[in-house]
Amino acid sequence: MSGVVKKNYVRPLDIKNGRIDMGHGAGGRASAQLIEELFVTAFDNAWLKQGNDQAAFAVQTGRMVMATDAHVVSPLFFPGGDIGCLSVHGTVNDIAMSGATPLYLAASFILEVGFALADLKRIVDSMAAAARQAGVAIVTGDTKVVERGKGDGVFITTTGVGVVPEGIVVDGASAKQGDAIIVSGTIGDHGVAIMSKRESLSFDTEIRSDTAALNGLVNHMLAAMPRVHVMRDPTRGGLATTLNEIATQSGVGMLLDEAAIPVAPQVDAACEFLGLDPLYVANECKLVAICAPDDAPQLLAAMQSHPLGAHAALIGVVMEDTHCFVQMKTRFGGRRIVDWLSGEQLPRIC
Repeated sequence: MSGVVKKNYVRPLDIKNGRIDMGHGAGGRASAQLIEELFVTAFDNAWLKQGNDQAAFAVQTGRMVMATDAHVVSPLFFPGGDIGCLSVHGTVNDIAMSGATPLYLAASFILEVGFALADLKRIVDSMAAAARQAGVAIVTGDTKVVERGKGDGVFITTTGVGVVPEGIVVDGASAKQGDAIIVSGTIGDHGVAIMSKRESLSFDTEIRSDTAALNGLVNHMLAAMPRVHVMRDPTRGGLATTLNEIATQSGVGMLLDEAAIPVAPQVDAACEFLGLDPLYVANECKLVAICAPDDAPQLLAAMQSHPLGAHAALIGVVMEDTHCFVQMKTRFGGRRIVDWLSGEQLPRIC
């Protein structure tokens, strides 16, 4: 959204019937009008209104954290969300997993010629609402337009910054032997919601994406138990891939209890129907927390007292293992390796 400049236009954007054309990405009058009437109006904050190609803000005390995330989800609109709120939640959550407070976002849009302005406004309004709910400001950005057939409607990249308070150290390499592994709720909701919409599948109970900002839950957790060792949101690749990442970073193994892992009945049934393993299905509002065993009851209780952690569960323990294997005790009493995701189980999921 660079170059935000207020101008006098002959007529306002035709949001109802208008469509993106190459002029909207050419940097001229049409670009400025799109930015001013759509993006600045929706994201409305003092930094954006300054009209610069960058945003300047005061640096707070603590360690700065930065994250970026590109979003190419298909379809753009799905039960429980859309690419707009998803693009905010994804970056906010990546920042929050370090124990940081997310503060500012930058947003970059790649728009395809012919994309409906009404759909773009719906997406931008969703982003604005998600940012307000998460307590962050979208302070700068950029817009580009590509030819028809080259962009699949819209792609969005968001970059965010936040601050980790003094005394908080949450890191993927900090899991220790004996630590407890906790997940904040049911797994697989987002991926199954996307797939059911994409394939026009219907179930007795609508499956909705769990997309939401996790920084409120994280703040609640750290207020109750600041000694959390690891936090990670299991997005692409699902819970299984995330735990393998952490095990490798920390140089440990893990043992999960299959019966303890929460999966909504409708998601479990849909996965069985689609031939998917919920352990590898993407989530957008779940986190994995790893802490010392003595701290686990207090942390679990704090998570369960928050709306986004109501179904939190203790699902396993960290073990000593030079091979960094993630294993699972099955419902039948045996054990199996929970390996890394091989290939792409669900493409274009976020």
